[in-house]
Order: sequence, then structure tokens, then C-alpha cells
Amino acid sequence: MLVKNWMSKDVITVDVDDSMQHAINLMKENSIRLLPVLKKGKLAGVVTDRDLKRASPSDATTLDVHELLYLISKIKVKDVMNKKPVTVPENFTVEEAAEILLNKKISGMPVVNDKGQVVGVITQHDLFKVVMALTGIGKRGVQFAFQLEDRPGSIKEVTDIIRAYGGRIVSIMSSQESAPAGHRNVYVRTYGMDRARLPQLKAELRAKAPMLYYVDHRDNQREIYTAS
Repeated sequence: MLVKNWMSKDVITVDVDDSMQHAINLMKENSIRLLPVLKKGKLAGVVTDRDLKRASPSDATTLDVHELLYLISKIKVKDVMNKKPVTVPENFTVEEAAEILLNKKISGMPVVNDKGQVVGVITQHDLFKVVMALTGIGKRGVQFAFQLEDRPGSIKEVTDIIRAYGGRIVSIMSSQESAPAGHRNVYVRTYGMDRARLPQLKAELRAKAPMLYYVDHRDNQREIYTAS
């Protein structure tokens, strides 16, 4: 899944010579927290809501509201922006983008093409949408979590049982994170099955492999188990 398919493409930008007040207004009007800053059409920096708050006069100031507005109108975006913006190429995967955001401890960044032009913005919010799409939670189905042996066919053994009960698989995700050696945690989301048969299905699945939890998102029912 590439960044260019999940980024926000309607990029709202500011110029280096725009006022700080203009940047503040743009963020409020569009409910955003990051603005790429351009100079003669090229990326020169990034300004965030945190930058603007840090540059704003303290609440303890003795200036009145008119003096405050005047002061803010005189501060330029170039005076408060980050002049070394973190960017991500549009053909990076969303996982690579998430890694950059995490390592740099930032909430978003401009997306650039092979010419260095800003073509979008990718934020934590966009990555949340990716997670929802990958897991298929929108189907409001049932998710089973297992601790399976890390060997060929172990996932198929449990998904075959689910399909035998009429379940349609929406997503299968797995990770070795926090799993014991020789095992992996596997998360299977399914929908379309007869819920009257769920108790029988759960019993058969637990007999086949250690189950970590079961969550029915439609009926908001969940059971947490201890793998053994």
C-alpha cells in the first residue's frame, strides 16, 4: 500500500512571507495541524500548530487584544517554521511512512514526487484509516486471535474451520511481536456466519489452537483467554 494512495491530496500550503495569523486561520478553517511552507513554489519548510502556539504571545502578557493581533500579524511564517522539514516520497509504502513518523516523533509530513514537488500530506489520521481498511473493521464482523506455531499450514488449519461454519475471511494479519519462540500471533477477521453457531465454532477453534481472544464487533461481545 503506497503513500500516494492514502495521502491527503488537497494540499493547503502557505508562503514564507504569509503572516502567522494567516497560517492560524487556515488551520482553524480546515481543521488541520500541519502546513507545508513554499517559497517560489518550492518546499521551504513546515509549520505546525505546535510551532504557532509556541510563537504566540503568552496569556500572561499585558498587551490588549488589538496589540496582540497586531503583533501576530507582523510575525511571518518563515520566522516560526521548521526549515528542515521531514518529507516522504509518494512511492514509499505506508509502513515506511509510519516508521518515519514514529522515529521522528511527528504527526505528519509533506509527500513529494521524484521532482521534489509537494503532492500531498500524510498524517497519523491517514494511517489510522489504513489500519481500519487493512483489518476490515468496517464489516463489524468477528475477530479471532490465535497463538499459532510458526510453520507452513498453521493458519490454514484455523481458517478452514472458520470457512466450514460459513465465515467469510475479511483479513488475516500476523506478528511475531510478543509471541514465544517458534510461534506467531495471528488475527483473523470474518463475517457472514450464523452467530447461533459461534459457541460451537469457538470450542472447535480452541481445541485446534490456543486462542488469545474473541471479539464480536457487531454485538460488542468479547472474551479474553490465556494462551497455554
